Amino acid sequence: MKKLIFLMIVLAGVAVKGFSQGTPAANADLAVATFEAQNFDFGKIKQGTPVTHEFKFTNTGKVPMIITNVQASCGCTTPDWSKEPIPAGGKGFIKATFNAASVGAFNKAITVTANVPNGTIQVFIKGEVSQTPVNNK
Repeated sequence: MKKLIFLMIVLAGVAVKGFSQGTPAANADLAVATFEAQNFDFGKIKQGTPVTHEFKFTNTGKVPMIITNVQASCGCTTPDWSKEPIPAGGKGFIKATFNAASVGAFNKAITVTANVPNGTIQVFIKGEVSQTPVNNK
């Protein structure tokens, strides 16, 4: 009986701890990136022509947002981002340049690591690369 009571107390403690992680008070020391849009469609683009899109956001949190890394899902996409801390109410950007080398549809994720809830945010680019005309000179 003592083991059962002890087990119930331990489980209750774990449940309380788990539910307390998502409270607003626990996230008060985090930044919040509110994007104008987190998806961008380039549509049809020509092979061999790099394209760039800039995702703009506002830090709607109460602390400065610090981006520690931005990583593309492949080597064909080069990211750039706001390097300085973005103050509460300030604006920042994530820029993605896609090298349209291979023909076909693409859908790429760019992962932003920062002091935000869950630690990361993802933005996405997509489109279709069409073959460039052959120059017969």
